[in-house]
Amino acid sequence: MKSAYLQRVYDQVVARDPGEKEFHQAVYEVLESLDVIVEKHPEYEKAGLMERFVEPERMILFRVPWVDDAGNVQVNRGYRIQFNSAIGPYKGGLRLHPSVNLSILKFLGFEQILKNSLTGLPIGGGKGGSDFDPHGKSDAEVMRFCQSFITELYRHIGQFTDVPAGDIGTGAREIGYMFGQYKRIVDAHEAGILTGKGLSYGGSLARTEATGYGLCYLTEEMLKCMRNTSFAGKTVVISGSGNVAIFATEKATQLGAKVVTMSDSNGYIYDPNGIQLDVVKDIKLGHRGRIKEYAERVPGSTYTEGCSGVWTVKCDIALPCATQNEINEESAKAIVAGGAMAVAEGANMPSTPEAIKVYLDAGILYAPAKAANAGGVATSALEMSQNSMRYSWSFEEVDAKLHDIMVNIFHNIYDASKECGVEGNLMVGANVAGFLKVANAMMAHGIV
Repeated sequence: MKSAYLQRVYDQVVARDPGEKEFHQAVYEVLESLDVIVEKHPEYEKAGLMERFVEPERMILFRVPWVDDAGNVQVNRGYRIQFNSAIGPYKGGLRLHPSVNLSILKFLGFEQILKNSLTGLPIGGGKGGSDFDPHGKSDAEVMRFCQSFITELYRHIGQFTDVPAGDIGTGAREIGYMFGQYKRIVDAHEAGILTGKGLSYGGSLARTEATGYGLCYLTEEMLKCMRNTSFAGKTVVISGSGNVAIFATEKATQLGAKVVTMSDSNGYIYDPNGIQLDVVKDIKLGHRGRIKEYAERVPGSTYTEGCSGVWTVKCDIALPCATQNEINEESAKAIVAGGAMAVAEGANMPSTPEAIKVYLDAGILYAPAKAANAGGVATSALEMSQNSMRYSWSFEEVDAKLHDIMVNIFHNIYDASKECGVEGNLMVGANVAGFLKVANAMMAHGIV
């Protein structure tokens, strides 16, 4: 970092929270992009803007006791990071996964500030969840956990305060149990309190598809404007097999590409003929199975233990849709060596800083997560709008709005990269464009 002010702010973050490596990584990447901006705005330092920007407004930590099917009491840890509400109520998902800790949720909440800003919609940044693992649990156990979790969290959320959503491990089932308990406690059907709800009680059409579809809409616009090409005829490597990966596969295929890989935490499948998505949906959405079942059911496909090898498969476009830091320097070099022209991130921060440097040095297109996967939260905000109006849009209407939002995000971050003198560096463009809107709001609000 060139700015002594930004370096001092980063050093303070590391000193205050020395063990939070994921959070440090996210903060450094953003602050490094803001050198040129801070130089032009000396008033930020006087107002302590950056010190406030990197510190959550509120962090909520609580125990979540629940009873398993054997009658044993289990205790998990629950979190909600209410990071920044300058442009709207806190908005961000609830992650249920054994890896959840304060560092991961702070990094996700920090990224969410900029992601939500880029959508152009009035939503602030937050994130939450628990180290509870829904895998292998019965529906009854998941229900009891969710009811206990929301029994504490309900007092900290509200449609004008904080609107959680789903994330890894938190799907329609979990959101349903949480909403039911919230409704029971407050004795009101406040549909806008959670997003990702079922269609029968206030959910939005296209929300399930939104992150994966949005990823492809932004990637398609990037390919068109920066390389005069498209998904048509391209080979695509995708990691993950959750909602983001499934619907990115669906949309990329609709746009004329051939997706040849998907993965889960155990390993990856390769199908040179193109992934048969109906089989994946049956495995993952039908009975929550493992991706290796695909190779047992589809002749000509193979399954490989371990996840990192997926990036050695040659492709034109790589769409990481699994989890943070899944692509390191070695994997990034494999992607480049395999002839890829573009990487667009469906997961949150899936590339390490070393991997990002490989992309940029190689001159391939790189769309960072805070821009490329913003379609999910954008459609969550559209769900909030429908709840406020007590009205539902058709799938086509929501999808059209999503498409327009993602196209606008691309042009906003591309234009910002030009204004910063690094035309085509969409990482810098996303950080700057997202930050300026939040910074302007924070300055307008005074020292709060």
